[in-house]
Amino acid sequence: MSATSAFSVRSVTAAVAVLTLGASLTGCAGSSSGGGQQITVYSADGLKSETGDGFYDKVFKDFQSQTGIKVNYVEGGSGEMVQRLIRERSNTQADVVVTLPPFIQQAEQKGLLAKYAPAGSDQVSDIDKDANGEWTSIVNNYLCFIYNKKQLPQPPKTWNDLLDAKFKGKLQYSTPGVAGDGTAVLVKALHDFRGQPAAMAFLKKLQANNVGPSKSTGALASKVDKGELLVANGDVQMNFADMKSMPNQGIFFPAGNDGGQPSTFALPYAAGLVKNAPHSENAKKFLDFLLSKQVQQEVSSIGGGFSSRTDVDATDKNADALKQIMSGVQVFQPDWNQVNSQLDSYVSAWQAATGS
Repeated sequence: MSATSAFSVRSVTAAVAVLTLGASLTGCAGSSSGGGQQITVYSADGLKSETGDGFYDKVFKDFQSQTGIKVNYVEGGSGEMVQRLIRERSNTQADVVVTLPPFIQQAEQKGLLAKYAPAGSDQVSDIDKDANGEWTSIVNNYLCFIYNKKQLPQPPKTWNDLLDAKFKGKLQYSTPGVAGDGTAVLVKALHDFRGQPAAMAFLKKLQANNVGPSKSTGALASKVDKGELLVANGDVQMNFADMKSMPNQGIFFPAGNDGGQPSTFALPYAAGLVKNAPHSENAKKFLDFLLSKQVQQEVSSIGGGFSSRTDVDATDKNADALKQIMSGVQVFQPDWNQVNSQLDSYVSAWQAATGS
């Protein structure tokens, strides 16, 4: 199977953007097996704010207020969260996992998820939920790159622009296979360069400017804002939400080297009930709460992203700003099941090309 076969291109002009999830890596805030009025959520970063005003912050608080169930939160890279579930398979600690594709598909393939269709999932489009009912997108999002607006008047336009010597030691992207957004960089390169050989040849060249691995995409945003980095990868929701405290960030989408239209793809955050979850009934209540219309209407106004429910039409100022960010950007659709099936070979090829 060729690398390009993993991408069924469905180019449309995006008029919306969406959302992701996380914060800084933490340990469990309490024992997931002690006491019934709690759940433990393993999640990728993006939605939980260090200042306490993020989407997760409000969701956790409101959920506990309404149900009496406390949410213990553990955060890390998308791949890292799935690997943790694998290690704990014989002694399950998590109740809910929220992660990016292709890692949610990986969790399903490895038998880590239990079937559960949350209330409201009938309003989520088929492409954003599992046909077998093992996961549902709770927010939609897009891969993006960020740049320091203070030091760069204009963002790079194409992949080749990132090879400029001015970016040496000033460019970084999170690690494919570990971070969901880092894996997304690899997926976009495979698409834009029309296959694995050309994509790896380019990433090998780019390594001359790359600072090195980072298991967290979220950690790169502050470095860009401070000017320690000029360019990094990210995702629209997380970086848009960061702009309140990191005003020097700008969002851009590199075009292919043919100089065509800038492009990206949807990178939804998907939630699943963990198989053999110690608090499965509480976890189901939490998944229902996440997809409730009330919570989904706050995805843009609080979290800086867009609802995964098709019947929620956000009209707040954040939603309008995100539409503007995505205006004129083409969106293609990866085949995530095929990406997942070839992920190990993609990551191995990337490691060989970059010496990582």
